[in-house]
Amino acid sequence: MEAESKAELRRECNRVLRAAGCDDDVIRHCNAVADLALELAHRHHESVDERLVFKGALLHDLGRARSHGINHGVVGGAMARALDLDEELVRIIERHIGAGLTAAEAETVGLPPRDLLPETLEEKIVAHADNLIAGWKRTSIDAVIADFKAELGESHPAIKRMLALHKAVVIEL
Repeated sequence: MEAESKAELRRECNRVLRAAGCDDDVIRHCNAVADLALELAHRHHESVDERLVFKGALLHDLGRARSHGINHGVVGGAMARALDLDEELVRIIERHIGAGLTAAEAETVGLPPRDLLPETLEEKIVAHADNLIAGWKRTSIDAVIADFKAELGESHPAIKRMLALHKAVVIEL
């Protein structure tokens, strides 16, 4: 992705986030996630849409303008649809929570009972880049797994999914 195109996309998406009501910390986080996501995308350069990854990462927390709960992905997806954004972007926004949620897990936490697991490589890259950014600083997969275990329990299926996501995005080429 060319530097000029990247800068233009960043400005455009930051305007969307600000207009929606996202605060500076959310915008800073989204920009850090986008930078890491683009680095990860470069590893898969022949099979990934880098522009979609970058734009999806910049907008992944659009829903934080209205919610900081686990529902912010679904809320952001609805906001993105209302803005008439491409469905590929909507799916990135909806499916970026952790390593994704099964329909049963979504229902358990009060979300619509539908599959919110990242499917495309672009969705996986953005979800995993988000996991590896704490605030706006990079963290390790070990720290992420430790946090998941502390929050969800040692044997929660999300931990296995997180490790599989890491392998798919970071290790396998």
